[in-house]
Amino acid sequence: MKTGGSLSIWFFIGVSLLVNGLLIFGAGVYELFHPPAEQVVLYGLHANVWWGGILAVVGGVYSIYFAPGKGRL
Repeated sequence: MKTGGSLSIWFFIGVSLLVNGLLIFGAGVYELFHPPAEQVVLYGLHANVWWGGILAVVGGVYSIYFAPGKGRL
C-alpha cells in the first residue's frame, strides 16, 4: 500500500451521489407500489425514480473513475 497519497474529492462526491441516488430511487420504487393517498400534480412522471436513477448512475461513474489505487498520475 502506498503511503502519503491523496484521495480525490471527486471520489467522495461520487460515493455521496451514489448513496443519495439509491435512497431516492428506493423511495420512488416504494411509492410506485404504495401510492400516496393524495397525489401531487405531476405524480405520473415519477420524478424520484428518474432522478434517483440518474444520481446513482453518475455517482457510480464518478466512484469508479476516481477510485483510489488505480495508479493514475
